[in-house]
Amino acid sequence: MNKKIRWGILGAGRIAQKFASDLKLVEDAELFAIASRGKASTEIFAGLYPAALQYDNYKALVQNPEVDVIYIATPHGLHYEHTMLCVQHGKAVLCEKAFALNARQAKEMIAAAQTQQVFLMEALWSKFIPSWQKMMEMTGAGKLGEIKNVLINFGFIPLEPVADRLFNPALGGGTLLDIGIYNVFYALSVLGKPDHIEARMTPAYTGVDEQCAILFRYNNGAMAQLFSSYSTHLATEADISGSKGRVRLTHRFYTPDTTIEFYPGRADAKTVVPVQPTEGFGYHYEARHVGECLRKGLTESPVMTHADTLLLMETMDEIREKAGIRYPADEI
Repeated sequence: MNKKIRWGILGAGRIAQKFASDLKLVEDAELFAIASRGKASTEIFAGLYPAALQYDNYKALVQNPEVDVIYIATPHGLHYEHTMLCVQHGKAVLCEKAFALNARQAKEMIAAAQTQQVFLMEALWSKFIPSWQKMMEMTGAGKLGEIKNVLINFGFIPLEPVADRLFNPALGGGTLLDIGIYNVFYALSVLGKPDHIEARMTPAYTGVDEQCAILFRYNNGAMAQLFSSYSTHLATEADISGSKGRVRLTHRFYTPDTTIEFYPGRADAKTVVPVQPTEGFGYHYEARHVGECLRKGLTESPVMTHADTLLLMETMDEIREKAGIRYPADEI
């Protein structure tokens, strides 16, 4: 492998631009090529990263033998198609969340990567940031006691032009796969797979979920209440409570920017938990991890495993079944 890991980016939207910026913080990585079907996005990248190769089609990117790994940054309704394109050309892939539209697609993507013996990982960046790791360290060490409930909300009112994409059923539109996935991921992280799931949604004009309310119930009595919305601007916070105390992740709980507050026992006084400060946007943590995996010759991350992705997708499928959320891809 090259002295530096050469990244290609498939798609050139907002997240792709943030990821590209954070690659500068990864010592052994470089942005080598970008592919976009949108002229405006391509021009933005050309101005910011003139040294990177610019392609106006995805096939040219995956056929470049000098590209080591491709970050897929297109809408999640296109992840299956684009991951398969990359894998079939022998390219390692970091695929943005949600990994796919359903568990069937996810299984096929993973099977294809295993057949081709190439690396494939879901880009669930929150699992690699310091705030998530600190939260897991505290719960794992028993500082909260036995976790009994999780309360998470995430909501904002989308503006044009992204609103059209966010409500498009063919692209997996609605809150669940876009923002509700963080709520589900954090609940699974601290409580594991639920024994029972209940879910309800308010449909948008396209039929996808404009709001989604989820209840996880566990046989040990624990519960998680998860709410996502495109109707209102919510606090976007997470509370994890146990028999000994509570942790609150403040606004934008899923990012490195959140503050972790610890409330021991019944005390009202809070302690702000120190967390390693983050440069950039926070995407460099997962990019660095992918680089480490590639240098070791791995085809699966030991941190964000294929089993982790399948658990998340299968849980989302059950939520959608209970809430009545359907995509055209479900009918295939």
